[in-house]
Formats: sequence, structure tokens, C-alpha cells
Amino acid sequence: MTTARDQLIELIKSEAVFHGDFTLTSGKKATYYIDLRKLSLDHRAAPLIGQVMLDLIADIDGIVAVGGLTMGADPIASAIMHQGVARGEVYDSFVVRKEPKDHGRGRQVEGPDLEGKRVIVVEDTSTTGGSPLKAIEALEKVGAEVVAVAVVVDRQAPAKARIEEAGYEYRFAIGLEDLGLAPQ
Repeated sequence: MTTARDQLIELIKSEAVFHGDFTLTSGKKATYYIDLRKLSLDHRAAPLIGQVMLDLIADIDGIVAVGGLTMGADPIASAIMHQGVARGEVYDSFVVRKEPKDHGRGRQVEGPDLEGKRVIVVEDTSTTGGSPLKAIEALEKVGAEVVAVAVVVDRQAPAKARIEEAGYEYRFAIGLEDLGLAPQ
């Protein structure tokens, strides 16, 4: 029987890994690019992402919400929230804006009140860890307790070390070796 993780790996390999010359957010050059947004918003992959990520975070107690820096984290958090409901588990989701709004309530973190609540920051792919760390900074300003960062695909780059150095657990569902790729 093929697992949700196996199905997701096959979708990523066939539809979200692009070969060529790319510049990553970090400015580093790469010979492949993993475009998870292509799949995280796809009706076939989103439920699989939710299932795989739920399995990844299942043993962390007391989590009430998942989310991260818009835009990479948004469909991941939504998939977790919806697949959680399907399993009888309750996770809310939240969105962290890159900057606080300059109108309305001026919020940077949108969604439920997270003060004093245990949350997990999620991300589609992570290279430097910059997006999750920026999200963590905003979440701590509103009093959330960030207990981990959970990533769908880890690029085996500085992200894990940077996030762990900052004092947060780092988890990922799929590594480069699962996709038949080598670190760059």
C-alpha cells in the first residue's frame, strides 16, 4: 500500500522539481529548484501535505495552531487544519504578514488569539530558515509559545542549524535524498 508520504514524494519529484540555473532566496545558485507552491495549492497534493504534516507533528502535545510567514506557509497550515478536522483533531491556523498592517488593527499575525498558546511554525521548503525565524519573532511579540518548526521539504542547507541554534526544534517530512537530489 502506498502511503500519503510516498504519494507526495512522487508528486513532488514529477511536478515540483525543476532543473536548470536558479538563484535561491539566499542568493545562492542552484541547479534545481523545488517549487512546492505549485503543489501545495493543488487539489491532489494539499490533502497529502496535510496528512504527512499531521503525522510529523502528532507527538507534540498541546498544539493549538499552525502557520507561518505568508505565503509559503499559508497552504501548508490550511492543509493541516483541514486534514486535522478529517481525523478528529483540532488545529487552528494563522498567517504571519511580512510586516504589520499600516491600517485597521495593524496586526502582523492574523487568525485566532495566540497569547499563551503552543504553536508550530510551518513552511513549504526551507533553505536558510529566514522565513520561519521571522515568523517566530512576530509570534513571540504576541505572546505565542513556539515549540517547533515543521517543514515539508528540507533542502539540507543552513535552515536546520539556524533554527536549532535559536532554540527551536526543527522537523521535516521529506529530505533531498527522498527526492533523488543531492545537497547543493
